[in-house]
Amino acid sequence: MTTSSQMRKSEVGEVRPSQTLTTYGVGSLVDLPNLSVIVMGLDDWQISHSTEIAEERLLLSAQSILGPQVTRFLTPPRGPESIGAQTNWFDESRQIGVPVAPFPRWMVCSRCRLLAPLKSGLFEAKVYPYRPDRACYVHNCTTQGRAPLVVPARFLVTCERGHLDDFPWLEFTHRGPTECNGPLRMFEFGPSGEMADMTVVCDKCEARRRLAEVIGPQGAQQMPACTGRRPHLRDYDPNGCDCNAVRPIALGASNLWFPVLISALSVPQAADDLGRLIEENWAVLEKAASLDVLKAFRQIGQLKDFSKYTDEQIWEKLQEQKEGTGSEAEDPDDLKSPEWKVFTNPTMAKESRTFKLRTVDPPQEFTQFFEKIVLVEKLREVRALVGFTRLMSPRDFDNPADMPQGRRAAISRRSPTWVPASETRGEGIFFQFNEKRVQDWVKQNHAYEREFEQAHITWKASKNIPNPEFGYPGIRFVLLHSFAHALIRQLAIECGYTSASISERIYSRNADDGEPMAGVLIYTSAPDSEGTLGGLCALGEPDKLGRHITRALEKVSLCSSDPLCSEHETGAGDTLHGASCHACSFLPETSCERGNKYLDRSALIPTVERTDVAFFG
Repeated sequence: MTTSSQMRKSEVGEVRPSQTLTTYGVGSLVDLPNLSVIVMGLDDWQISHSTEIAEERLLLSAQSILGPQVTRFLTPPRGPESIGAQTNWFDESRQIGVPVAPFPRWMVCSRCRLLAPLKSGLFEAKVYPYRPDRACYVHNCTTQGRAPLVVPARFLVTCERGHLDDFPWLEFTHRGPTECNGPLRMFEFGPSGEMADMTVVCDKCEARRRLAEVIGPQGAQQMPACTGRRPHLRDYDPNGCDCNAVRPIALGASNLWFPVLISALSVPQAADDLGRLIEENWAVLEKAASLDVLKAFRQIGQLKDFSKYTDEQIWEKLQEQKEGTGSEAEDPDDLKSPEWKVFTNPTMAKESRTFKLRTVDPPQEFTQFFEKIVLVEKLREVRALVGFTRLMSPRDFDNPADMPQGRRAAISRRSPTWVPASETRGEGIFFQFNEKRVQDWVKQNHAYEREFEQAHITWKASKNIPNPEFGYPGIRFVLLHSFAHALIRQLAIECGYTSASISERIYSRNADDGEPMAGVLIYTSAPDSEGTLGGLCALGEPDKLGRHITRALEKVSLCSSDPLCSEHETGAGDTLHGASCHACSFLPETSCERGNKYLDRSALIPTVERTDVAFFG
C-alpha cells in the first residue's frame, strides 16, 4: 500500500492481494500500527502493473451491474518480488501498490489531547524508508523527550448510501454551526474508551459536550444531515444524499465496510477440446484482431497449447466464441445454472488444467437422499469487486443485482472500464439431492414454509428494505443451507483446513421458477497456482463420506445451548433463522453465502423441541 498527501508518496504497509477484495477493498479503512488509511478508488490505481484475469460469464454479470463499459478484470497492482537484503527501498518499484490516504483526517495528540484536522498543519508527518510500519504523525507540543505520537480520532459518521465523513467535532461541541475554531481537546473519563466516556472541550470558548449525547435513537436525531462525502474518491456525491441524519460509528466497526462481490466457477462451456483451450486462454486470444495477429502470437510462444491446431482453425473457433454462436444465451445474473448443468452431468465435462470431476457412489446409508456425489478434484474460482456497502451487508440479498438502488457505493468517479478481481484454485465435493424426495418434503411442510416466509418479510421490513416479500428462497434453501453448514463444521475437523477456509455454494431453485435445483458444493481454494492439497476431496469417498454425514447429523441433533437453541422461534428478534446458533450451526463470514441466515437444524434431524419437519428423520 502506498500513501500520499502530507506524507510524501511512500509505502506504509502490506496486505495480501486477495485481501484487497474481501477485507481491504476500495473505500475500506486499514488500521495500521500508528495511523488509519482509506483505500482509494480505481481512478488512482496503477493498472500498468496489474494482470488480466479472464472469465467471460463473470464479466457479463459485472456488465449487467456496472454497465457495458466494463471490459476486463485486473489483479491489484504489484511490484516485482524482492528477497531480503536485495531490497532497494528507494527504488521506484517500492512505490507500486494500492493507493491509500490518511483517514480520518482529525487526529488526537496522545499527550496534550489536542483534537485537530491534518490540514491545520499542527501535526508533522514522519516516514521511515526502511520501516514502513512506523509511518506516523507527531505533535511537537513539548521540548522534553521525543515528540508524542498522534492517533486518529476514533469516531466517524456514515450513512446507508456508503458516504463517510469525519465526525463534525466543531459543530458537535458548540451545538450547531459556529465561527469558533477552537482549539479542541478530547478527554476520556473512563477506562473503556467508549463514546459514553468521551468529552470534547473547546479551549477558546470553554464549550464542552459528552459524546454520550449521540448514543441511541434519541442521540441520532441530533446528528446533522449527510454531506455526501466520498473520501475514497476525493469528492462529494454529485447526486447528493437524502439521508435525514448521519450515524456515528467507531473506527474499526465491523459494519463500516462490506464488499459487494460476484463470483463464478470456471466450468467448461465448450463441447470440444479446441473450444476448451480457447476458454482457458481467452485473456490472450481475445486481443487477436486478425489472423495475422494470431500468427504473431504463435511466433512469440503464446500458443503452445494449440500445437495440433492450425492458425485458421483457431481463428474460426475464435470468431464463433466472440460472436456467441457456440453457446446459448444465458441470464448474466444467473451464474449458478451453468455450473449446475456441468456438475449434474460430469461425464460431459471436459477435463482441463483447472477443472476435473469424478463421480462416486453416494454412501450406502444415504442413497435415498442423494442422486449423485461428484468429487471436484480441480476447480478455479474468480471473484470480482463491483462495489461496497456500509451498515447493511450485501449478504442480505441473494444477488448484488437485487440490492436497492443507491445502497451500493461507487468504486470510481467515472463509470469503471475494469474492476479488481482475484482467482483461486482448489477442490470440493458436490452433492445432488434427490429432487423427488426434496419436493415431497416441501409439500409436506406448508406450515413450516409459511413460518420462514413470514420471518423473511418481517426481517426485511425491519431493515427498511423495499418490497420485503421479494427474494424469499423457500424452505428448500433452508434445507440445503443447513446441511452445508453442518457438514462443513464436521469436515473441518479432519480435512486439514479450517472452517473459515471452506466455503459453500448453494444451488437451489423451486420447480415453479424454472428447472429445479437442489445441490450443495462444499469447496476450498487458495491463490497458489497449484491449488490445494486434496485433503477435502479425499473425504468424499463413499466409505469416509457416509461416516462424516452421519456424524454431522448427530452433532446438530443436540446443541450445547439446548433447550434455548432448539426453542428459538423462526425470525424471533433481529434474526432470520430457527434452531441455530454459534455452538451448532453458524460459520465464519468467509464461508457462508447468506450471513448465517435461513438456517434451521430442525430441517435436517429431530431436535429437542421439534421432530415433525426433519428431512433425514
